[in-house]
Amino acid sequence: MIKPLEDLVNELSLLPTIGKKSAWRLTMHLLERPQDDLLRLSQCIASLKSSVMLCTQCFNYSTTPVCEICSSPSRDPSLICVVERPMDVFAFEKSGAFRGLYHVLGGVLSPINGITAEKLRIAQLKERMRRSGAVRELILGLGSSAEAETTCLYLARIFVHGRFRVTRLARGVPAGMELEYVDQITLDHALHERTEINLQEREMK
Repeated sequence: MIKPLEDLVNELSLLPTIGKKSAWRLTMHLLERPQDDLLRLSQCIASLKSSVMLCTQCFNYSTTPVCEICSSPSRDPSLICVVERPMDVFAFEKSGAFRGLYHVLGGVLSPINGITAEKLRIAQLKERMRRSGAVRELILGLGSSAEAETTCLYLARIFVHGRFRVTRLARGVPAGMELEYVDQITLDHALHERTEINLQEREMK
């Protein structure tokens, strides 16, 4: 076994959805590329952590303290969509259906995995809603897994008495599916057909 190749295969296989076979194919592909291509790739990887940060307002990935979405005058500050991860922001932006702002929680509640409210950006969301007088709707765009459902209900109970509507995505999103895998037509429908969260009805079940 050639150690440099084995080392790269081992590193690549740590990436999501990349198994050993895929890692070997990628390694062989890279080995056949010109040296300049490999240098550009290595520079991009090396500078990733130093050039990309979290937006101080919405916690999406950004190259500046305040991301392009939060600083854009064309966005509607009265709409805030709460999502689990930055990847979900990319999904919404790709659809082009949403022109408001975002808030990235950093996950969903999962006590069995040790993810409690304190480990998510719920406190930051509460402070953001307290400071902003412009918000008229808080959209819970957290998908439809059991953990996402629990998180939606938790957030709805926190904000139910706010001066704004609390809605969630319509049921066009398949149960248990992550938003990044939902096709754009379905996501667009789910966003436009979003519904109010009825806490009273759920607590009676």
